[in-house]
Amino acid sequence: MRLLFSIGAVLVAGVLAGGDVAGFAAPSSKFGPPKFEPTRQQRQAADGDAQSVDVELILAVDVSYSMDMDELAIQREGYAQAIQSKEFLQALKAGPNGRIAVTYFEWAASSDQKIIIPWRLIDGPETADAVAAEILKTPIRRASRTSISGAIGFAMPLFDEDPYHGLRRVIDISGDGPNNNGGPVTVARDLALEKGIIINGLPIMVKEPSYSTMDIDNLDYYYEDCVIGGPGSFVIAIKDREKFKEAIRTKLLMEVAGRTPTVVHVADKDKEPRVSCLIGEKIWSDRWGR
Repeated sequence: MRLLFSIGAVLVAGVLAGGDVAGFAAPSSKFGPPKFEPTRQQRQAADGDAQSVDVELILAVDVSYSMDMDELAIQREGYAQAIQSKEFLQALKAGPNGRIAVTYFEWAASSDQKIIIPWRLIDGPETADAVAAEILKTPIRRASRTSISGAIGFAMPLFDEDPYHGLRRVIDISGDGPNNNGGPVTVARDLALEKGIIINGLPIMVKEPSYSTMDIDNLDYYYEDCVIGGPGSFVIAIKDREKFKEAIRTKLLMEVAGRTPTVVHVADKDKEPRVSCLIGEKIWSDRWGR
């Protein structure tokens, strides 16, 4: 099911209110509504541990060469502004703990990941401003290849290093192309799901697909069927450059609030993906003969 996302103030209000939102189609969800039932250890942490948070959130951001410099700049600004927004801070305070832990890294090839923001606690305007400033001050870079599997593989052990204890653990993958390097993306995804990790997606589709950049049609389908997973997982596709920052803000609001999409796309594991989960590897092989 292809879901188009209408972004605006009415959506933000709906996310914070916790109800259905008129005027938009909810994001695609991989395995049905989230139950978010904490484990015994998580309940104990929430009851008495000062280090407990509502979500441990990893922002994994694509910096491959298919992303132009303008997109990379907008992406950075989008995350920084979203974290500082009043809507984000309202969603933050609405959680049972009123705080989250976040780390931000950039990725390209399977061996190319760079942590920009180590684990940081966000519990109000001051800490949000500090994280936003750290995101913006780092020089923008680009690198070769696209390894979503490498990004997921790099992200998973970061949760073990996090000093905070979250009721949910989420990897947020943004990118403008399919996996074309490293192991199969579905293998990495399934390993994360086995650990109880949720994966959400932000496919960037603001340019016409091009052979030179290895972009594909229906990248949103690819993310829905091959990348995301876990209770309440969703995809927000960016198809309009002008909506880039709004989409990032909406995605973060939903992740912080732990909202259940009003329309659910349930994956059928016995059904072939609408876009081959190896399409990126095939394009690379056809192009370079290896």
